[in-house]
Amino acid sequence: MTFNVSLSAAADAAAISSQRVAARARIEIEHRAGRSRLARLYQDGAAKIRLPDTGVEPLEAVLINMAGGLTGGDRIGWEVAVGADARASITTQACEKVYRALAGRAEVDVRLTVGHGGRLAWLPQETIVFDRSAFSRSLDVDLAAGAEALVVEATVFGRSAMGERARSGLFRDRWRIRCEGKLVHAEEFSVGPEMETMLAKPASAGGRIAMATLLLISGETEVLVEPARRIIGDDGGISAWNVAGTGKLLARLYAEDGYQLRKRLMPLVALLNGQAGLPRLWSL
Repeated sequence: MTFNVSLSAAADAAAISSQRVAARARIEIEHRAGRSRLARLYQDGAAKIRLPDTGVEPLEAVLINMAGGLTGGDRIGWEVAVGADARASITTQACEKVYRALAGRAEVDVRLTVGHGGRLAWLPQETIVFDRSAFSRSLDVDLAAGAEALVVEATVFGRSAMGERARSGLFRDRWRIRCEGKLVHAEEFSVGPEMETMLAKPASAGGRIAMATLLLISGETEVLVEPARRIIGDDGGISAWNVAGTGKLLARLYAEDGYQLRKRLMPLVALLNGQAGLPRLWSL
């Protein structure tokens, strides 16, 4: 028996749209009875948060995209609120994969707040960008007086070990970091539509497909510059200075592939994250 099925372009687009991810999750962490504890948790759609019992500070939370990846038209939002004097480390269960987009772009919205004396380490695993994908991420961080934050985002364009190249597509990353309402860091990174060609230019990545940005807002950044520089070597750069009365350290890493990136990224995160070190999932 043979069936002939014909869908119009409009009907096809509508079918794709109806299957897209629209998800959001929020976690609030407070300092109570001498420990950082879960205060509130909200989850909607494919966005889930799990809290492994590590038994030690900081509180560790794991973000999970149950959809297994992102593609055009997907929307996912993560919100983390760390209260006064609380400590939290946020990571992801796995690398986020951004697949080929048939229509629209995938969007991720991240909003982080840290109260007075609190500390947050935002440590998701790498974002892997596939060929002909379209992705936009917005990251907003608001810190109270005396708050600290370590923000890390790593991206790999294609999987060279599997012969996969991200030749074309669109990738955009927007960061805004504020301390007591004052803007202390802002950046816009955009590559595409000819991603591979743009990344090959010396002024961008010099042909390297894996990269990471690490930003530390803390009162003690200058003492970390030299040990961090020894880890980075010739594969990036690092600077530290004071902005609006707080210390700021910015580091960038570049590598030929995701494996080579991790070889330097993991010890660098461990250094900048102090006694908290790496999330357990990073070590598996």
